[in-house]
Amino acid sequence: MIDSAHENLISLADVPGHLPDRRGGKRPHVSCIYRWAQRGIRGVRLETLQCGGTKVTSSEALQRFFERLGAVDSGEPQPVRTSMQRQRESEKASQYLAGEGW
Repeated sequence: MIDSAHENLISLADVPGHLPDRRGGKRPHVSCIYRWAQRGIRGVRLETLQCGGTKVTSSEALQRFFERLGAVDSGEPQPVRTSMQRQRESEKASQYLAGEGW
């Protein structure tokens, strides 16, 4: 999940400029980046946020996306957490840090 306060945000339209060249010296087209965000690749989607009328991602989200794709390619099982699980884990950690979980 993207933390807009701590991650370097990039509009989806600008993402191709942050990626290395592919075969033939071309970068991925911006429509490819939008597909990564909407449909994903092999079950892995690029994390995005909506900032006004602009969809954005982050450098860190791109790194996580590529790492997950690499894990899928190597056959590693992918951990799947729902938003409710993340919320419960966050609340549990907050309670622990506040001293209530002792």
